[in-house]
Amino acid sequence: MKILMVCLGNICRSPLATGILRDQFKKLGINGTVDSAGFEPYHIGDNPDERAQDIAKKHGIDISQHTARLFRKEDFDQYDKIYVMDDSNYHDVMYMARNAEDKKKVDYIMNVITPGNNDEVPDPYYGGLYKFEEVYTLLEKACKKIAEDIKK
Repeated sequence: MKILMVCLGNICRSPLATGILRDQFKKLGINGTVDSAGFEPYHIGDNPDERAQDIAKKHGIDISQHTARLFRKEDFDQYDKIYVMDDSNYHDVMYMARNAEDKKKVDYIMNVITPGNNDEVPDPYYGGLYKFEEVYTLLEKACKKIAEDIKK
């Protein structure tokens, strides 16, 4: 299973989701690939936001080696599932989809918890550390469910 997480800048939500899901894969013995990408070119090559790294580290996950990159059409060929964090990411990914097969791979990450609701993971960038903790909690819940469903 190959999964791609997508958010705006690829420095907060999607690196956290990637780290959490990789950790779940390791814990459950799942052989898979998890990566992330974004749409904001300003952060290309940057490591995750320090606050995202701090929250991940607090939970025993190291995301410090991640470097931000842009989402590209080829990602549809390389990944089985593409999870987005919010409406904007969803529309951006769907805009780049080349066909119905590409579109079938895309979903809101929170739909694994609340199917069909298209609930967003709030962007914590302009908030304090507590916002990153809230986002971590949401993503952990979703990533645990993704890993459990794959393990079945």
